[in-house]
Amino acid sequence: EKMTTKSMMLALAGSVASLALMTGAGLAQSSEPFRLIVTHLEAPLVPNSVMDLAAELGYFEAEGVDVELVRVQQTPSAIAALQSGDGEMANIGVDALLQVIHNGATDFRAVTSPNKSLPFLIASKDDIATPADLAGRSFGVGRVGSLDHSLSTLVLSSQGVSIDDSEIISLGQPDIRAQALLAGQVDATTMSIGVWSELPDTQGLHVLIDQDAYYEGAPVVNKVNAVTGDVLAERPEDVQAVIRALTKLSRDFAENPQMWVDAMVEARPDVSTEVLEMLAQSFAGSWSVNGGMSVEELSYTSDWLYETEDFADFEQLALEDWVDFGPVDAVLGELGTDESMDPADR
Repeated sequence: EKMTTKSMMLALAGSVASLALMTGAGLAQSSEPFRLIVTHLEAPLVPNSVMDLAAELGYFEAEGVDVELVRVQQTPSAIAALQSGDGEMANIGVDALLQVIHNGATDFRAVTSPNKSLPFLIASKDDIATPADLAGRSFGVGRVGSLDHSLSTLVLSSQGVSIDDSEIISLGQPDIRAQALLAGQVDATTMSIGVWSELPDTQGLHVLIDQDAYYEGAPVVNKVNAVTGDVLAERPEDVQAVIRALTKLSRDFAENPQMWVDAMVEARPDVSTEVLEMLAQSFAGSWSVNGGMSVEELSYTSDWLYETEDFADFEQLALEDWVDFGPVDAVLGELGTDESMDPADR
């Protein structure tokens, strides 16, 4: 009987895991599961899927750590689970991490970021050929001051364009903004690559600023994997094993985008192969091949957040008060650094 891609990958990963354990390379520190809290209910159509796929493809097992994914619906639930000891690591927004530290959880630390950025892009009507052409045209945002509005302001500013020269229209969620663009109700808007890829017909529209250029213009790290001080102290090898598995799989996906497509076909049969192939190409430069912990990008993110309304009453935390580079640097000490993307600038 013909093996599926997934079963072949699982068999291969299982062999690697067995070999690692026999040779002593499996660095499991505890027989207890290492619970990784995620805020999605299925593998998402972004590089964050690396967490789900590392479990599916046996990458955690190969590093000798028994990772159990704990799925919750929103960041507050993820933070509550981490605080109450219902998980060892959580994938949460940087803003939420900073707020929980300000509220007293001073031992929380970011240790890696499997998916740094929201894969935002700016799409527009075809007759808007350059960002400068947005002047005098309508631009859809979630609301004034929303994340997409704030980031797009930075991105356009980096191109020498002021978003204030456009007519700003508050529309709500990205799918609603995309439908408004499709219906000709606005001339341009920000959305994720996932929303763009699922539009039924993009005739008359084009991507004005793709997600790589968008992140370059506003290198804001959106989500990180955080742990408590207790986990860092009691299970440091397990923390490193999780980071090592995610880093290795990110490198494998960067080197072979088809591998991500094949794994996602199994994980998300509801999404067409064509869409997955398009997404794989668009993520080519987005994988956290060095753990996603650039000092420059994390500092930029912190500086930007502390200028927003939500942080007006807080004194800015120093980087070492919310980030611990020790685990990711230990992993890169073993694996070496990939210079092609994801700067390890420390």
